[in-house]
Amino acid sequence: MCLRVTKGMIIIMEDKFKLKSKVYFNKESIHFLEEINGTRAFIVSDSIMDELGYQQKTIDCLSKAGISSVVFSEICPDPDANVIAKGIKSFEESNADVIVAIGGGSAIDSAKGILYFTWKLRSSNGQDMKKPLFIAIPSTSGTGSEVTDFTVITSGQEKVCIVDEFIAPDIAILDSTCIQHVPQRIVVDTGIDVLVHAIEAYVSTKATDFTDALAEKAIKLVFENIEKLYKDTTDSDARDRIQNASCMAGMAFTNASLGINHSLAHALGATFHIPHGRSNALLLNAVMEYNSDFVKSKNDYAMERYSKLAIQLQLPARTRREGAVNFIQSVSKLKKMLKIEDNIRSLRVDKNEFEAAIENMAQAALLDRCTLTNPKQPTKEDLMNIYRKCY
Repeated sequence: MCLRVTKGMIIIMEDKFKLKSKVYFNKESIHFLEEINGTRAFIVSDSIMDELGYQQKTIDCLSKAGISSVVFSEICPDPDANVIAKGIKSFEESNADVIVAIGGGSAIDSAKGILYFTWKLRSSNGQDMKKPLFIAIPSTSGTGSEVTDFTVITSGQEKVCIVDEFIAPDIAILDSTCIQHVPQRIVVDTGIDVLVHAIEAYVSTKATDFTDALAEKAIKLVFENIEKLYKDTTDSDARDRIQNASCMAGMAFTNASLGINHSLAHALGATFHIPHGRSNALLLNAVMEYNSDFVKSKNDYAMERYSKLAIQLQLPARTRREGAVNFIQSVSKLKKMLKIEDNIRSLRVDKNEFEAAIENMAQAALLDRCTLTNPKQPTKEDLMNIYRKCY
């Protein structure tokens, strides 16, 4: 690790780039399951995957590899401790040496949570645990969870972010046929989540040349394809590109981490039950304006980075300020085209309830580990002001 100082700001430069997951992509790549080694698979799947037939397709592919399966399907949005506890019990009873998570971010996060806490419980009892082969098959293009060592578990009114290399999937299968039934609104929420992952990884204090390359490509793919997929969810080429962008952004942020956009979104989503991608979208512009520090301009690191993204999108950027402003405006135009609400109030969040919760949300966001790598370190009051601006 090395340190770089930019106008009084210390930037942490990581001297490693890790990519644990082997990635298989394109249509029908799910059939790779027929080639893996194992005896028994523990499948973590949501009900939609069962209804659409992908759960059975997974079981059939594993069967061709001589692997029997047991299914845990008690998955809900924003998985909580109760779901994880049930999953641990089922996993322990299965004696599985393979875990397959198929579904949206909640299914993959649940599988990671089950794996992580099983490992911790066994360790606390003095037992060793050989990690089972962990395979993730996403059914949405947004979280990038199929290649990250992150998981988010809901505990009460808080979302707890767990980061550990032990929970990174060994194999990611990006089979675009598994996401062909995603409705338009989910396309928007998950697509913007991809964009936020890539932008935050790019301006992170842990960004490197390697993470930059992945983040830049992911951002370009989103801008080029999300409108096409929004207007026509059957556009298979756009679907492939957005799925690839999601995975690239996941690779970027699992190495560079994220920032306060996610910290704020975690607290907002947990408190008012707003989908994660939508929470990120509502906060994005205000966070970028805060990071850019247009008024004081004491720290122009983020402004410079946003300006570089403007250049990538061939937007005017004769100065850092002009580039940053044009990039932020391009994000506003994209959100408007996708018909994303202008503010939190539009989601029928009561003003008094919001104001009553704002300090606790800001405190939770301040303590969120994503805040550590934000390009500008905030105070609780800063975060409260961002919330109010977005309301």
